[in-house]
Amino acid sequence: MEALKASYPKQVEVLVGDLQSTNVAIKAVETAVTVFGKLNAIIINHGILQPVSRLEDAPLDKWKVAFDINFFSAVALIKESIPELRRNNGRAIFVSSGAAVTPYQGWGAYGASKAGINHLAQTLAVEEERITSISIRPGVIDTKMQEEIREQHAEHMGSAHERFRDLKKNGKLLQPQEPGTVIAELALHARRELTGLFLNWNAEQLGEYQTKSSRIV
Repeated sequence: MEALKASYPKQVEVLVGDLQSTNVAIKAVETAVTVFGKLNAIIINHGILQPVSRLEDAPLDKWKVAFDINFFSAVALIKESIPELRRNNGRAIFVSSGAAVTPYQGWGAYGASKAGINHLAQTLAVEEERITSISIRPGVIDTKMQEEIREQHAEHMGSAHERFRDLKKNGKLLQPQEPGTVIAELALHARRELTGLFLNWNAEQLGEYQTKSSRIV
């Protein structure tokens, strides 16, 4: 990130923080307004998979950590962003997951927190008519999380584990820039009529956002 900032000093600012602390949300919004003069959009794109275990073995302390990071930090970021986003007719793009609507053995904490993200996005849509709020299902992306799934969680995932191994083996994982381009375009240009929707990154309704990577600086 620091290298990116060095390449684009007028367009990038970096803030390092622990998302378990709600103070990070306050600092993030303050930094955006101080450095760039306003906040037009926010992308909620963070999360952890752990803990991975069956419900009967659920470590409640680790579930609480997962929800602090995956969900409550998102609530804090949105809460602090609302005044600026409302003022600028802004956009909130929530990166959700297929796990929000499709259960996987061992993924209770992750899936439940992502389902909460979807509801959070929908609640923002009905409460704030000047903010466009969209939840995106980004597909299965070639990331560190996928590496973690393949290498660490076979014991707890049952038959679903083989699916993720096959996606990698057969070259079916998405590259981050594929859904990333759509998410960035939505943050910049999402139409108001999309508010409140939960959509696949490559949904037909998002066709116009899938071909505009040349506009992203």
